[in-house]
Amino acid sequence: MIRSEILRDIAPILRDQLVVCNIGLPSQELHMIDDQPTNFYMLGTMGLSSSIGLGLALAQDKTVISIDGDGSVLTNLGTLPTIANNVADNYILMIIDNGSYGSTGDQPTYAGKKTSLTAVARACGCENVVECQDVDAGKVLQAAIDSKKMTVIVVKCDSGNIKLPVITMDPVVIRDRFMTAIKA
Repeated sequence: MIRSEILRDIAPILRDQLVVCNIGLPSQELHMIDDQPTNFYMLGTMGLSSSIGLGLALAQDKTVISIDGDGSVLTNLGTLPTIANNVADNYILMIIDNGSYGSTGDQPTYAGKKTSLTAVARACGCENVVECQDVDAGKVLQAAIDSKKMTVIVVKCDSGNIKLPVITMDPVVIRDRFMTAIKA
């Protein structure tokens, strides 16, 4: 499976959660698959989905799921020790690890070579770290939500992109409708 297929599989699970989605193609894919006011699409700031999601989880009680990519997490490795040391049991970080920088042309990342983000997250002190294959992403995500424990999920999948349009919604509109959804 590729990232867009995983997002299509987990979209029904995400529908009742607050979601912060990674920059570029992941946000565009989720927007196309199942646009929801509870989805915050990152249109810039590579590597910050996990940090923004953690901050949101610490600030309120609803479940927050950050969907990030291996390339983005690698650009902000400081996020993993921050997550480990600021436990929010309403927070799930789902790293879709396709071993590439998908939004910029599928150049390989180090996670596609020697670096294991699962091992890095554990070494940083994250207690609930689960690695799974793409076909199990939905089941593992639902189990993490049900556990009510902060969880880092590393989903291993194939690299690849689908053709899709950019998000034309103004970033201010994305922000405002997300803030309204948080308050609801």
